[in-house]
Amino acid sequence: MSKVVVIGTGFVGMSYAYALVNQGTVENLVLIDIDKERAIGEAMDLNHGLAFAPRKMTIKAGDYKDVGDADLVVITAGVNQKPGESRIDLLKRNSEIMKSVVQNVMKHHFNGLFLVATNPVDILTHVVWKESGLPSSRVFGSGTSLDTARLRYEIGQQIDIDVRNVHAYILGEHGDSEFVCWSNANVGAKPISDVIESMEQIKFEDLKSIAHRVVHAAAEIINRKQATYYGIGMSLVRITAAIFNNENRILPLSVLNQGEYQADNLYIGLPAVINKNGIHHIVKLKLNEEETEKLQTSSTILRKSLESIEYY
Repeated sequence: MSKVVVIGTGFVGMSYAYALVNQGTVENLVLIDIDKERAIGEAMDLNHGLAFAPRKMTIKAGDYKDVGDADLVVITAGVNQKPGESRIDLLKRNSEIMKSVVQNVMKHHFNGLFLVATNPVDILTHVVWKESGLPSSRVFGSGTSLDTARLRYEIGQQIDIDVRNVHAYILGEHGDSEFVCWSNANVGAKPISDVIESMEQIKFEDLKSIAHRVVHAAAEIINRKQATYYGIGMSLVRITAAIFNNENRILPLSVLNQGEYQADNLYIGLPAVINKNGIHHIVKLKLNEEETEKLQTSSTILRKSLESIEYY
């Protein structure tokens, strides 16, 4: 029986849980929160919708003893990003929360996979890996999966092509230093440069504005509605499905780079193959000189942040 434990029943955690129920992704779902009454209420609310769900599920509020036989623990707990606050600014507050969560999980002999969504996700995934003692293949973060979805949406809107036929990645830090890997962007099997040459709807100068909208999307949403959660909730479900369906699917996740790219030995957003055992391997893309420099810049920013909390 597939079992997921969600730690944190805020907007992100519950958007994820709601999407799990609607898509019938798992059989057993447990909600954990420091506010136990809230977790109970959320479980009740979800259970009342099971008559309309695509599959039978067991949903309950629980505690850390429920992680012992879990296949996947998804961490969404943490303090929210404030308007105008960068993800890196969240580091010191959320790293302490992450340490406590992981220590409580590992007390119960957890031997599954960790998926981290709390920001700054690259740094906190590194913290989870260090604190858990698990192999890096079994600890990963949502990384740039949402940013990449935003990119695919923007490109699709620009050229009026279904987003599912747009294949492109945001790489690097899930934050201000992330960048579009235009050298490997395709629509169908057609490189973006060929698309530009053959379509009137898009020009080379449009690429900069597309990238700008993607990188600043979170800040704009936060300014308008104080938080982002639907997109990341669905992104987490896509990752979860890739695990339980043993898909060997390529997704841009926060993974430990160990020489595959010219970046430090740390967690950073890169395309990786994921299946039931976690990260199978990182996909090595051929980056151009500018993209290589941007990845190194992103890596340096993350490394300095890790050094500031003595995790590097």
